[in-house]
Amino acid sequence: MTNERVRTENLQIAKILFDFVNQEVLPDTNINQDTFWSGVESIITELSPENRRLLQKRDSLQAKIDEWHRTHQGKHTDLAAYKAFLFDIGYLLPRNNDENFQINTTNIDDEIAIQAAPQLVVPLMNTRFVLNATNARWGSLYDALYSTDVISESDGCERTKEYNKKRAEKVIAFTRQFLDQSIPLANNFSHVDAMKYGIESGELKITLQNGTITQLQSPDQFVGYQGEVHMPVAIVFEHHGLHIEIQFDQNNCRNDIAGIKDVLIESALTTIIDCEDSVAAVDVYDKVQLYRNWLGLMKGNLEVQFMKGKRPIIRKLNSDQIYISKTGHELCLSGRSLLFIRHVGHLLYTDAILTKNNEEVPEGILDALMTTLIALHDLNKKGKEKIKNSRKGSIYVVKPKQHGPEEIAFTSYLFDRVEDLLQLPRYTLKIGVMDEERRTTVNLPACLKEVKDRLVFINTGFLDRTGDEIHTSMEAGPLVRKDQMKEAKWLIAYEKNNVEVGLKCGLSGKAQIGKGMWAMPDMMASMIQEKITHLQAGATCAWVPSPTAATLHALHYHQIDVFARQIELTSSSTLSNDYLDDLLTIPILTTTLTSEEIQHELDNNAQSILGYVVRWIDQGIGCSKVPDINDIGLMEDRATLRISSQLMANWLRHGIITKQQVIQTLQRMAQVVDRQNVDFLEYRPMAPNFDQNIAFQAALELIIDGDKQPNGYTELILHRRRREFKAQQQ
Repeated sequence: MTNERVRTENLQIAKILFDFVNQEVLPDTNINQDTFWSGVESIITELSPENRRLLQKRDSLQAKIDEWHRTHQGKHTDLAAYKAFLFDIGYLLPRNNDENFQINTTNIDDEIAIQAAPQLVVPLMNTRFVLNATNARWGSLYDALYSTDVISESDGCERTKEYNKKRAEKVIAFTRQFLDQSIPLANNFSHVDAMKYGIESGELKITLQNGTITQLQSPDQFVGYQGEVHMPVAIVFEHHGLHIEIQFDQNNCRNDIAGIKDVLIESALTTIIDCEDSVAAVDVYDKVQLYRNWLGLMKGNLEVQFMKGKRPIIRKLNSDQIYISKTGHELCLSGRSLLFIRHVGHLLYTDAILTKNNEEVPEGILDALMTTLIALHDLNKKGKEKIKNSRKGSIYVVKPKQHGPEEIAFTSYLFDRVEDLLQLPRYTLKIGVMDEERRTTVNLPACLKEVKDRLVFINTGFLDRTGDEIHTSMEAGPLVRKDQMKEAKWLIAYEKNNVEVGLKCGLSGKAQIGKGMWAMPDMMASMIQEKITHLQAGATCAWVPSPTAATLHALHYHQIDVFARQIELTSSSTLSNDYLDDLLTIPILTTTLTSEEIQHELDNNAQSILGYVVRWIDQGIGCSKVPDINDIGLMEDRATLRISSQLMANWLRHGIITKQQVIQTLQRMAQVVDRQNVDFLEYRPMAPNFDQNIAFQAALELIIDGDKQPNGYTELILHRRRREFKAQQQ
């Protein structure tokens, strides 16, 4: 593919990007073409050197930490000395009452500020997935239960191609129990006994099988309906800030005595549209594809056509839900998830724009410029009929992989400059800060203070945070196995610290406090049992791997009032805890592993690395359900790759394993991955030509050179190898 360029005084802009912006984005934005590109040049010229300086500071700090560990072997348990050293080099910042402030963010949509619910993350590269996630605001509880292992398959309740009446009865029983818990009837009556729902004088009346007419225990939970008062087709309720819709259809209700066809519940109130870890965007052609999909979302006209069986399907964005309120007025509820856009981190550079000296420019700066320009199409929409994202006039950005307050301040200043260029009010751009790097965790209050007027989201991400934990302490010694990281002192402190700092800084009722992904999309029964702990910890959102998972996880938000839980936490003494010592406790391996234990850990991580990397390199898939060594499908992205590759690099560095062991294990696990992918027509086997297979060589490089990769990130190797593969196909 040719890559023509348009030249300005200081930049060389890829023509495909230049034309996309001029022809598809700038029209209807009131932004002049020359003004925009002049501003792009000014911002890139001004901020690129600072971006590079911040990356050099990362490398400098890591080099000093590496040297300290090399000269203080076995002294990692001397926390007083270790902390003094980290303060001395500026890795740890003085605690100058950084926690004594409250965030001041304004114009925040309700889905972020005052509602708690599941959150999806979806790769922007995949149009169909993007539409599915955006439309996951509402989900069928019947479908989610019937199609997953939440309902047991024992006793004749198997999931079959044909309708299984016995399984459906269990689904209905589960749903009625949910209704009794979330929108209970007066006098301990049950929805199980309801045979008719109707509206009289603006109030909901429920007729039971014995002829008794009752109402809700809390009548205000009834908020609207569709259809006729005596025979509604839908009734909508509210509980813990979330809506529940009971749908009726006497002709399509499987003989349900009350004519209930389905129960819909508000599920993914927010979705992160991802340009980062879950995509494989390595050149300007990939970036334009991403930006074009974001444009479709912001204009509201994104759609995709595909075949489902033998039928062509066109998928587009859902319209809003319109009801009649109990007072007889129109009630409009959003039909779509509120969207964040996740940019890349500071590390990545792109050839979409080159300097006059042929140097690539920071990709994060490009993302800020392009996605904000595109979002003007949403901000400029007028009229109720328009499909709109933010009703408060805000643009929501998640910024990942930032190290410490200086880098976060840089992002905020970048947003200032973009707002000025695009004539937006200050703080239109809101920021979600991902607490996934160690230097951010240990300085979290100072980080949040830098964006106290923009902050709408913080969260924890175990995998990236673990990857950085391993790389930061690479020279301290061999670290514990991957599964043991979940029990490490630093991780327990990390999860608590994130929530407690967020509450201290006033995020409750203003911004989301989030938790990480449930990575097993086929194990929904386990998710129902375990993921409620995120709400108990005080998180207002948590990541799930699919719209179905969002619907099931939404049940937890009806069981627990998260904002009430946050009040409990805020009033307790736990918010005075200082977790710094625990956060700095390095998870050193203290036991001697058998050769069998070592090989098991090698096999586990090598198979995981190969299973993900081969799809990334060969097919450009940045996130997918990848079978693990036991053939259990796990959601994998670059964060999962980072932890596995860094752990193997750490063990290689300290002689737990050898390079030859790594190669032999990878070759053996490549055959396992080949077998797991044998049914995929586009799959290219890695065995036996390992030396010529780009994906295999990428996996090997990630381990052998893992200790040398900046902060242990995988992007640099993956991007280079993916470009190599694409060039080979031309």
